[in-house]
Parts: sequence; structure tokens; C-alpha cells
Amino acid sequence: MPRIFVTRRIPERGLRLLYDAFGEENVSVAPQEDAMERAALLEAVRGIDGLLSILTETIDGEVLDAAGPQLQIVANYAVGYNNIDVAAATQRRVAVTNTPGVLTETTADLAWALLMAAARRLGESERLLRAGRWAGWGPMLFLGVDVHGKTLGIFGMGRIGQAMARRASGFDMRVLYTDAARLSAEQEAALNATYVDKATLLAESDFVSIHCPLTPETRHAFGAAEFTAMKKTAVLVNSARGPVVDEAALARALQDGEIFAAGLDVFEDEPQIHPDLLDCQNAVLIPHLGSASQETRSRMAEIAATNIIARLNGRTPPNCVNPEIL
Repeated sequence: MPRIFVTRRIPERGLRLLYDAFGEENVSVAPQEDAMERAALLEAVRGIDGLLSILTETIDGEVLDAAGPQLQIVANYAVGYNNIDVAAATQRRVAVTNTPGVLTETTADLAWALLMAAARRLGESERLLRAGRWAGWGPMLFLGVDVHGKTLGIFGMGRIGQAMARRASGFDMRVLYTDAARLSAEQEAALNATYVDKATLLAESDFVSIHCPLTPETRHAFGAAEFTAMKKTAVLVNSARGPVVDEAALARALQDGEIFAAGLDVFEDEPQIHPDLLDCQNAVLIPHLGSASQETRSRMAEIAATNIIARLNGRTPPNCVNPEIL
């Protein structure tokens, strides 16, 4: 019977599928709540046939070799899979899968919440209130910026970027976007979105929301030059991948008033945050919660488990990102 290892406890729906398919005695789940220590991960994967990994674990050639030649699949519990060396997996004929689609709307909800919170200075004002320093209503107290009727710039118009564009319509916003691949005219019309280059996006947007994948081309796509090019009243939102933004440069831009505020769900070196960014009161910072709803995380667990079950039963996993190995 195949052996499965899960690097962190996931919602019961996914675990139950694995238990029913392979028996509880053949499914091991790491007991810790945080990312696994490297040595523990290398030891735990020995002899397994399937690995269900979390985005915080780096799965490279060393881990794949530690598992052994019988390893058939690494199922990532995330839509992104930059934590996995896909080339190394492909070389060893190990399938790599992800959980696309299911978290689109939930992540867009979270990105919109960050946009609103940063625009209206909710983090700053709540901290003041909880500290017992609120002296009452004031005409100049925590003045934010309006969202309705403004211009939303979307950097990366995939599923989540398009979901943000749909939300913007309810706020009567103008939508600009840039992406490596332009949408069809029909899609642009449906979303009321206009394709522009990056320079135009930065210059004209009141809100810039990042929804691109992390690639060598997008790493630090937002740095000092980009923040200088944005409006001083602009708000930056990142719910994609942390290294797309240069955190040190963002901290300087926030401190110097080059942009108004930022809302971040992801960071360059998670769980570490640049100390200068922590000092920025005009930054809303939350711990990578994009898909963190009960419904979505359970569905992600189900999809990851289904990918493993399919592969270990000789079928094509539904969400394989390296199908050339099959």
C-alpha cells in the first residue's frame, strides 16, 4: 500500500480522503504547526510514495532524493508552486500538482479588504482606539482616501486579477491592467478594463493591486523607481507573492510620503518582515491569509488529496503542472 506524508495538518476533508484511499496507518501528518525544519523534512519523506506539501516547505532535488525513487507525486497545498523545483521533479518523473481556481474569489475578497483597510487607515485607527487614546470625533482624524470613482491598476490579469476587476465595478472604478498576455476584446469589455503598459499603470492608478506569479522577471517588479512613479496618494496592495515587492524600498516610500499607504498579505522572506516596514503605520500587514476561509481551505485540501489519489492509482492528476512526465 502506498505511503503518504503531509507536511502540516490540513483540514479534515482532505485527510479523510487520504485515509479512506490508503488507510490511516499509511498516511503520516507532521504534528507541528509551523514549517518543518529541514532535517526533519528530509527524514520524514524517506520511503514515501506521495508528498502533500505546504507552500512554506522547499521541495528540491535533495528532498526528492531523500524520498527515494518510488516517490510519484508532490501535491502542493496552494495555487502557487515556486517552493517546488519543478525541473528537478520532472527529471525524476515526479508529478507536481497545485490547487488552482478554488481560491480565486476568496483571495480577491482578501485583497479588496486590504485595499479598503489601507485606504481608510483602519489599522492605524484601530490601534489608537485599543490603546485607549481616542479622545472623540475630530474633523481631521485619520483622513483616508476615497475608493469609489477612483482608478484601480491591476498588475497581472489572471483569475484573481479579473476577480478584482469585477469587484471594482461595484465601486464605479476605472480599471487599468497590465499583463504578459493581453485579454481578448470580449474579456476586456466584460470587465470594463483597459490594457496599458506598466508606466501608464503606475502613473494613472490610485490603487495598484498585484496579482502576478513570482518569476525571475517579476521579482522586485515594484521597487524604488516604481514607487517614485506612482501618485503620492496611491495605495499599493500585494496578495500575490512577497518578492515581487522590494520591502526595503516600499518602507522608504511609505516613510517619505512617496505613496499614501500599502496593504500586504505576503512578504519577501516569510515569516520574517523587514523591520522598517513594521515601523510604517501606514502599512496594513497581515500574515498570508489570502485563501484563509474555512470553505476554501477545505476545498484546497480536497483537491490536493484528489491529485495524490489519482496519481497513485495510475490516473492523470487533475492539476498536474508538469504533464510531460505522464
